[in-house]
Amino acid sequence: MKKYKYIDLFSGAGGMSLGFDKAEFENVLAVEYDECFADTYKYNFPTHNLKVGDIKNISNDEIKSIVGNQQIDVIIGGPPCQGFSIAGKIGRNFIDDERNQLFREFVRFVEVIKPKMFVMENVAALKTHNKGRTIKEIVNEFKRIGYNVKSDVLNAVDYGVPQQRRRIFVIGTLNEKNIFEFPKKSSKIYTIKDAIDNLPSLKSGETSDIPNHNAMKHSEQMLKKMSYVTDGGNRNDIPEELRPKSGDIRKYIRYNSNEPSFCITGDMRKVFHYNQNRALTGRELARIQTFPDDFIFKGNAGKVQQQIGNAVPPKLAFQIANSVREVLDNEQIPQN
Repeated sequence: MKKYKYIDLFSGAGGMSLGFDKAEFENVLAVEYDECFADTYKYNFPTHNLKVGDIKNISNDEIKSIVGNQQIDVIIGGPPCQGFSIAGKIGRNFIDDERNQLFREFVRFVEVIKPKMFVMENVAALKTHNKGRTIKEIVNEFKRIGYNVKSDVLNAVDYGVPQQRRRIFVIGTLNEKNIFEFPKKSSKIYTIKDAIDNLPSLKSGETSDIPNHNAMKHSEQMLKKMSYVTDGGNRNDIPEELRPKSGDIRKYIRYNSNEPSFCITGDMRKVFHYNQNRALTGRELARIQTFPDDFIFKGNAGKVQQQIGNAVPPKLAFQIANSVREVLDNEQIPQN
């Protein structure tokens, strides 16, 4: 099997890289700004060429020097788009908003390297934001540099991930004759219980010998409130005199053991295990994201949750990578 070469921008802990590695792609470069995220990446991908720092400081000449004479087949990544949530309300285009400079950095790498393909992942709301103008701007920016672009919102639960997680994937091919097809959906739906039920039970504050499987220490007040919440229940199960009067409705709830998890984010401290009176451990969250148990996360519990919550599920990334491989394996050579 040919080892196609990829670059991972905004790599985080490495969910996308793990999926592409398992699909027999070869890493040429990964870039990550956060040092704690980078520590996790380095530990799990010791042979990868990881550059830690601000992507804006990597010049075009340095990019060309790193790549050298290698053919880069695909650039992957999920650039943070801090400004898209209110862009358009203040008279700016998405591309022009300074807060979306990291998106422009992704485009710059693609323009300088000219890979055969790119894969960009982001929040699903990007598709409908500003009445669809934002995604149109993004697609047009890639078309400007010569790419044929296809995008779709995928729910990870349809691809063997035990989690409801909707994300947009924007795929570009340099040759318009090379048609990318999104992976086919699976008919089997996995529940959170399928993913984590065989891990050892833990009480609040208890640790284990399993990496990242250590329970958060909760206050007695929090434990008392959550003791009233049943499997799949929410704050309405808590007696009124103890019930939080306001706040995020996605907190003070329990996972439903018979359903896939809802979307894992960087803060799941007030969402409790379906039958244990505590929040999920890093290892349980990692399993829901389909990271294998030998993938070790570095940093404190908060940083571990952020790394897991920000990641692309490796199982979904693997299927995207296989679809990319199909295009590259069947590459049509343009006729002069």
